[in-house]
Amino acid sequence: MSRITLDEFKKVMKESLPFAVMMGAEVIELSEGRATFRLPYHDDWLRPGGTISGPVLMGLADLAMYAVVLSAVGRVELAVTTNLNINFLRKPAPVDVIAEARMLKLGKRLAVGEVELFSEGDPDMVAHVTATYSIPPR
Repeated sequence: MSRITLDEFKKVMKESLPFAVMMGAEVIELSEGRATFRLPYHDDWLRPGGTISGPVLMGLADLAMYAVVLSAVGRVELAVTTNLNINFLRKPAPVDVIAEARMLKLGKRLAVGEVELFSEGDPDMVAHVTATYSIPPR
């Protein structure tokens, strides 16, 4: 069972993650160790060459991973990213981006997970992310 509900995480986004609200990121699904997000397409996300910029994709992935961590440990808002690695696999289409995140390993002080990013409606990943979060002592 998730240690934070979908509505509670939406509240965290609104109160503590203004960048996520500004981006228009939407949490679609949240369960223990898993989360799905949608980032609505916007022309402002494009970089030269007509592709969605890397920082936008990284921000979405980090947000999704944060939700996964909180789903496993509860509302520990001071959990922070200690490492994030992204592999860009193909050019994202000019559509919404879907992030599917999951926990790989949860320890006392570290959480490791992965996020798969897709152009909505396309089964081929546009980017693959691995991330590690530090969990503060309780």
